[in-house]
Amino acid sequence: MIKNIAVYCAASNRIDSIYFNETEVLGKMLGQRDIHIINGAGNIGLMRAITDAALSAGGKVTGVIPGFMVDRGLCHSRLTAVIQTQTMHERKKCMADLSDAVIALPGGYGTLEELLEIITWRQLGLYKNPVIILNTNNFYGLLLEMFSRIVSEKFVRDEHTQLWHVAQKPREVIDLIDRL
Repeated sequence: MIKNIAVYCAASNRIDSIYFNETEVLGKMLGQRDIHIINGAGNIGLMRAITDAALSAGGKVTGVIPGFMVDRGLCHSRLTAVIQTQTMHERKKCMADLSDAVIALPGGYGTLEELLEIITWRQLGLYKNPVIILNTNNFYGLLLEMFSRIVSEKFVRDEHTQLWHVAQKPREVIDLIDRL
């Protein structure tokens, strides 16, 4: 049963409102279902949006953040719990260790790096829990095409397409959580 979900997502306030709207819907749904969110503790962008929505719905959010980001004033002030790490590598490992699944929302370089690393960990058997990509507004369309090319050109085996699940809407994420 999935009760703790690591969420990777954008730390930008300049993105289109569709991403905020869908993130808030997902945060509310997770909070209402008492699914504990583990995220990067950010106080901007989609990280703030999912945290605020989940907390407003009665949920819990643990933020995992390196000390240098706390020093820069980037830590959300209302998190249920904060775990401070020394490095970004420790942050990612801690988030994975605390989670029963991962959801990747749209994001920048850091989100993409986290998503590819957790998929690689699944491929290597280092992370055995589900990975869900929320493809809001077809944000991940080109990346998913690249994944298909990687398989079709035999850089990875066909069975490695089963390392992740794709949802288009928050409701589909919840349906996947219920099935996995």
